[in-house]
Amino acid sequence: MNKSIKNISIVIVLLISINLLNQSFYKRFDITKDKRYTLSETTKSSIAKVDKNLFITVYLEGDFPSEFKRLQVETQQYLEELSSENSRIKINFENPDNQREALIKKGMMPSQLTVEEDGKMSEAIIFPWAEVSLGSKSTVVSLLPNAIVASQEEQLQKAIENLEYSFTNAIHTIQLKTQKKVGIITGNGELKDIYQYSFLSEVAKKYRLAKFTLDSVESNANKTLQDLTNLDLAIIAKPTIKFTDKEKFVLDQFITNGGKTLWMIDNVQADQDSLVNSGKILAYPRDLGLTNLLFSYGIRINTSLIKDLYSAKIPVATGQVANQPQFKNLDWFYHPLVNGNPNHTITKNVSPVRLQFANQIDTLKNNIKKTPLLVSSLLTQKVGTPKIIELQSIADEVIETDYKGGHQLFAVLLEGSFNSAYKNRVKPFKTSLLKEKSKPNKMIVISDGDIGKNQILKGQPYDLARDKWTNQQFGNKDFLLNTVDYLLDDAGLLKLRNKSLKIKMLDKQKAYKERTFWQFLNLILPLILLFAFGLTFNFLRKRKYS
Repeated sequence: MNKSIKNISIVIVLLISINLLNQSFYKRFDITKDKRYTLSETTKSSIAKVDKNLFITVYLEGDFPSEFKRLQVETQQYLEELSSENSRIKINFENPDNQREALIKKGMMPSQLTVEEDGKMSEAIIFPWAEVSLGSKSTVVSLLPNAIVASQEEQLQKAIENLEYSFTNAIHTIQLKTQKKVGIITGNGELKDIYQYSFLSEVAKKYRLAKFTLDSVESNANKTLQDLTNLDLAIIAKPTIKFTDKEKFVLDQFITNGGKTLWMIDNVQADQDSLVNSGKILAYPRDLGLTNLLFSYGIRINTSLIKDLYSAKIPVATGQVANQPQFKNLDWFYHPLVNGNPNHTITKNVSPVRLQFANQIDTLKNNIKKTPLLVSSLLTQKVGTPKIIELQSIADEVIETDYKGGHQLFAVLLEGSFNSAYKNRVKPFKTSLLKEKSKPNKMIVISDGDIGKNQILKGQPYDLARDKWTNQQFGNKDFLLNTVDYLLDDAGLLKLRNKSLKIKMLDKQKAYKERTFWQFLNLILPLILLFAFGLTFNFLRKRKYS
């Protein structure tokens, strides 16, 4: 008896010791082939800086489609990995049903899903969002990508691939104490604020945003250049007035002194609103005086327009019923719908981007690395300018043999040491900041000034990612936000967008057709085998001991 008590006591002590050891030492092993749960060095570096409690609330709780429980499980497992790396990260899953209005006010819009279960289609609404809070600061994280996908399974895969980037980016952003400075260049007829609100309001959540006018260049060029070099990034959005030599020299020296630039340039005057109002417009070359400047960096924006058979739609009046105009959405070939480079962090998983009256970009040979970002389809046609464009041409019969222009380049990333456009030339003014060659730098040039222009609905700016007339969804906002992040990113966050996973999905149609077989295999057959085993065992036992 005493020996039994002693053995039991030893076992209890051993179990308690193992449990305490388990609480003190925690280690998870990632045995997945694609290392799905292995945190990148970028993520580890970001969460290592969390020195006080950081709360992550995930609104993936409650009754929603079974296939999206996979997203819930993957999210939970990933966040547990973050929490195991830093115990100050606290995770909580909440049901959004009782707080929908509050979530919508914070910008967390619900998603409506089409669900197929037991061969029947149904609709379901979920809130695929999370909120990250640190002290008085908070930010939201979307758990479903906006990319256009062929199926819900593909959407789910992209969502799981995007988990690490989304949460690491949010944690990195909420910890920033000093924000980088972004200047919106004005003074040369650039887009008005209301037309850039959808894009710039998102930029302002992460960076310090301010206008910067070049009007003061004529009166005090040196001070303007000095002030401009305090910025980290300059955005030039659809200028319409020619730049003077002094203004170009200021921009040139901003670049050679290390400033990043995002150019959105229209080299042809052609406006969609004017076309809709008058039925026709004259498209003609616009001289901005930037040709020599951009040529020295290794590119040239041409003055020809590109028509693409793969294009966005516009509403066109096709008749009247009871004195009411009837509209139909038709393909407008002057609005190319272009795909991004699938191998670059800026454009991976980004929906097709809509351009309007875009020009072609030529690249020139020099020491600058050039990476194409936005490229047309093969079915293109170059249209020389000046050219009268009529809206009624949308009804013209398409002759495919006219669209053999091949791929056209619309956006390009330039990286390297830029030579000054004023090297070995007379300078417009003297400056102590003069540099004839930059250190390694980067810029992005887009040959469409309207790529970041949002529409206006009832006097308010409309979402850049969607068309108010056709309800088509585009990747313009995601693309532009990624370009800003790439140009300013020091932590390599966008590299996480390259993460690819191989997630095995259930074939629903096959499962539905073969459900009887698998139900029998998983439920009935084990019972039959168990019953047969019991009978056999009982028979053998009786025979042995009878």
